[in-house]
Amino acid sequence: MKSDAVKAVVTGGASGLGESVVREIVRRGGKAAILDISDEAGARLEKELGGSAVYCRADVASEAEVIKAIEHAASLFGGVNTAVNSAGISPAARTAGKKGPMDLALFERTVRVNLIGTFNVIRLAAAKMLANEPDGDGERGVIVNTASVAAFDGQIGQAAYAASKAGVVGLTLPVARDLSDSGIRCVTIAPGIFDTPMMASFSDEVRASLGASVPFPRRLGRPDEFAAMVMHVIENSMLNGETIRLDGALRMAPK
Repeated sequence: MKSDAVKAVVTGGASGLGESVVREIVRRGGKAAILDISDEAGARLEKELGGSAVYCRADVASEAEVIKAIEHAASLFGGVNTAVNSAGISPAARTAGKKGPMDLALFERTVRVNLIGTFNVIRLAAAKMLANEPDGDGERGVIVNTASVAAFDGQIGQAAYAASKAGVVGLTLPVARDLSDSGIRCVTIAPGIFDTPMMASFSDEVRASLGASVPFPRRLGRPDEFAAMVMHVIENSMLNGETIRLDGALRMAPK
């Protein structure tokens, strides 16, 4: 798909990696709906980017809210042909410790947002894409998910997060196969340590140490590098059913 033909819904699009994707889509001539629950940041980004972006408040795990957001985006853009799943949470808690077992509600919430929310957007966006006219390759749409290297190298305290992201990795191929006859691709990106707002809470010393743990380049990833990978997936029709690690050869230690 050509970048200037993109009509996307981007979850978590008001900040971090999602915001970088929204900005890159618009920069390349496409349009993007910002699906998030951060009203102030979403409205600010919508205003900055003008008519090529729209903020739609939506909890990714809510069927009604995601349907409403996709319908709104489609009405403004003349359809939806791209979905980028970037929304997620990353709480940390050990499976069991001196204070007892992990709070089951924390595990459930993490899976609900990161895995169920991702699949909710996938299924609803894909259903909308079925109405699209196929391009020369027979393509009607593309779905790009965000996992994490924690899906493979989960650290201490990451049981909930790693399980939710491993679920995203696990659904990638069967979803791609499910949607192949309809000309809709599904690809997942598993980023390593990226310089997002979450990292801003760490000291310069901690940030430098984290960056130094990456084999090469020996630094934190930049959000624009993640956005560039998303755009490559969108533009390269042969990429399908795959999870791509974007991590500078990083393999996470236990802690």
